[in-house]
Amino acid sequence: MTDVTFFTSSDGIQLAWREVGQGRPIILLHGLFSDSNVNWVKFGTAERIAREGYRVIAPDLRAHGQSGKPHEAVHYPQLILVRDLRELIEHLGLDDFDLGGFSLGARTTIEAVLSGLKPKRAILAGTGLDVFTNWEKRSHFYVHAIDLFGKVQRGDPHWLAIQFMKTMNIDREAAKLLLGTMRDRESKAALAEAFSMPTLVVCGDKDDDNGSAIELANALPNADYAEIPGTHMNSVTRPELGEAIARFLGKGGR
Repeated sequence: MTDVTFFTSSDGIQLAWREVGQGRPIILLHGLFSDSNVNWVKFGTAERIAREGYRVIAPDLRAHGQSGKPHEAVHYPQLILVRDLRELIEHLGLDDFDLGGFSLGARTTIEAVLSGLKPKRAILAGTGLDVFTNWEKRSHFYVHAIDLFGKVQRGDPHWLAIQFMKTMNIDREAAKLLLGTMRDRESKAALAEAFSMPTLVVCGDKDDDNGSAIELANALPNADYAEIPGTHMNSVTRPELGEAIARFLGKGGR
């Protein structure tokens, strides 16, 4: 496991990140209930990207991993993860970087770009076009899973999510607060205008949790699509994820 570094956010919460490699910076955001180690480091994705000459910066999102997990609602305003991302970028003094994420990290990347953040290249992994319109449905599912924690058996639709929360030792109170920090968007029209940069949409061949990844790629003016093996839960464990991202980053040079 790589060393963990911390900075203090504007609301006083300690936020953690890991780094792998040296070179052009790329920030990678993990998925819900995961952390930077499991999503990007443990299965070699960060190292694969770093071998191409990149400084991989992978934060633990608020309420996850080694970052702070406050239990007060004041620490969870709308789009707090975008604010945390902007503050990390400012803390590191970055003005030219690439940005991507998996699932929740992809939605956070989308919201950050829509808010005016301008990475040179973007990566949207583990997500499809419905990521815009199904947040409330999916967040309600996970809130219900938190409420059912310890009460369901194998075969229940919430069982896998609960097992992953147990594996990751999730702070359920903090996670429930975080799940309320995004809303559905009624229109997808802003996507094409905001995502003018080269973008990789990469998704498992058995992952349709957030709708069609192909449709998402087709909705963007400058996107490549890559299909890798796996479901929403296990595609991050596959070496093909790192290979797809490395190929994309190498395509346009640094």
